[in-house]
Order: sequence, then C-alpha cells, then structure tokens
Amino acid sequence: MARSIRLIYRNVQGRVRRNFNWPGLTESSAVLITAAEWKAVLDPFDSPPGRPHLGEANVYVTNIGPHDPEGGAGGVEFHLHVDWDSPLHVLVTITDLGPIEQQIVIG
Repeated sequence: MARSIRLIYRNVQGRVRRNFNWPGLTESSAVLITAAEWKAVLDPFDSPPGRPHLGEANVYVTNIGPHDPEGGAGGVEFHLHVDWDSPLHVLVTITDLGPIEQQIVIG
C-alpha cells in the first residue's frame, strides 16, 4: 500500500541536494516525489496550515534516488529546483509506492 509524507523546505533557491530518511524505504523502493511553491494561510485551524501555490516559479524535483539504511533509516535523496530570483518556500510530497517487482538491465 502506498504511503506519503509532506515536507516544507523554507527559503529554497536554485538547485539543492536533499536527503530525507524515512524508515521502510530501501534502494528497491519505488518512490515518487512532487514539489510546488508553498504558501501559508491565515487560518490557524487549517490542517495542514498552508497549501500548494501555483506561482510563476518553476519548482521541480530530479535525480530521485532511494537508498538503504546507512547507519540509520532508509531514505531518498533528490535534487530540488527552484527557478526564481529570490528564495521560496516549497512543499514536497514523497510517496513510497512499495518495492519494485523486478530490475532489468538493458543494453
């Protein structure tokens, strides 16, 4: 069964390498990561307090690499991109789709 977690990275600009350790992830995990600009809301009872914001900046993720536990929990590394003239807050959703069924080498 798929499971997801949301992270808010504050003040991101350019291309930055990120790692998030999450028990249960291994290098055999199928992982999907999405990203969008994040904007806080004024309503303190909003849960969670904020939402994805479709602004003018290009916000995206590349080079997604799940990894085994390396002295701790397993996790995933990725590059987070924010193409904008100033730092932005970014909402990242990581989804663990479970283990891959098979790995095939072609060529």
